[in-house]
Amino acid sequence: MSLKAFHIFFIVVSTWLCAGFGVWAIRDFTQSGSWLYLALGAGSFLGSVLLVSYGIWFLRKLKGVSFL
Repeated sequence: MSLKAFHIFFIVVSTWLCAGFGVWAIRDFTQSGSWLYLALGAGSFLGSVLLVSYGIWFLRKLKGVSFL
């Protein structure tokens, strides 16, 4: 597995974890009403968006490099 392929895999997994944590935090906010969970959820979703945009930038930058 090349460094490029591992990097893309790591970005995808990190995005899923960030989004999953955001869903968990927002659901916990609806049950407990603690504003901390709302802030954590919003920050998580922002992190997910930033990770997706970074992944797109990374793929465009290394378009000519093979995955192997």
